[in-house]
Amino acid sequence: MADQTPAGAANAPTNAATPPSYSLVGQYTRDLSFESPGAPGSVLLGGANPKFDLGINVGVKKQADDLYAVELNIKAKAERDANLLFNVELVYGGVFRLKNVTEQQLPGLLMVECPRMIFPFARHVLATVVQLGGFPPLMMEPVDFTALYLQNLKAMQAQQAPAATN
Repeated sequence: MADQTPAGAANAPTNAATPPSYSLVGQYTRDLSFESPGAPGSVLLGGANPKFDLGINVGVKKQADDLYAVELNIKAKAERDANLLFNVELVYGGVFRLKNVTEQQLPGLLMVECPRMIFPFARHVLATVVQLGGFPPLMMEPVDFTALYLQNLKAMQAQQAPAATN
């Protein structure tokens, strides 16, 4: 996989002046579940457009000094007239090697840039599984991981605020 460093930086000596970089070491599917309890009837029935419920979360776990596993946890459910058409859950991850990244840069890189890099692959897995289940492929819109990160940061700060006043 491509290292995200500027051209010529690979030959530079490793020191504090070396710019931060990250590279994707590998990708994996840790968990995948697809349920269509009404099949084959749900595939054959037409009707109104289904109602979709879609959620995505990002998780990070340090593997070694410079290796991190970044996982996207995606859940999608489709219902029509209170009947479950399908429910799919996917945990898709990437292992990233980080070099010369400061503590201040770490959260943004792991919670925004790394998920952004693996998201298209997770979206492809999700679309393919739904299509193999007999439905049109579920094509997720691109995710604004910066907004998701900031939203989660605000929620964590709000939870910590009442504890600080006690």
